[in-house]
Amino acid sequence: MDLKTASALRRLRLVSAPEAVSFLLLLVCSVLKRTTDFNAVPVMGMVHGVLFVLYLILWAFAWYRTKWSLKTAALYFVLSVLPAGGFFADRKLRRESEDAVIASHAQREGVVKVS
Repeated sequence: MDLKTASALRRLRLVSAPEAVSFLLLLVCSVLKRTTDFNAVPVMGMVHGVLFVLYLILWAFAWYRTKWSLKTAALYFVLSVLPAGGFFADRKLRRESEDAVIASHAQREGVVKVS
């Protein structure tokens, strides 16, 4: 993998945790709306919607750059629609991007040759 691919993974990783937090906060706001007079659903809904759309755009770009299999791409998509899935996606993407950077440096230094 080249550094552009690692960068695409890093950008997706950077938005996955905030997207997960916004989803959880939206769920809390939904419960509070029904149990109290507090209604932050419109605001949190907008924040979560923007982060979710950003996640999907970055997910599609990362899929394009990394040439993930359909199974891997579907896993990252499913993690985006689960309330805490963004945290798991963040962890997996961190490992994958670190591996990509290490492979890129090794290839550039001539330690590993790509056929």
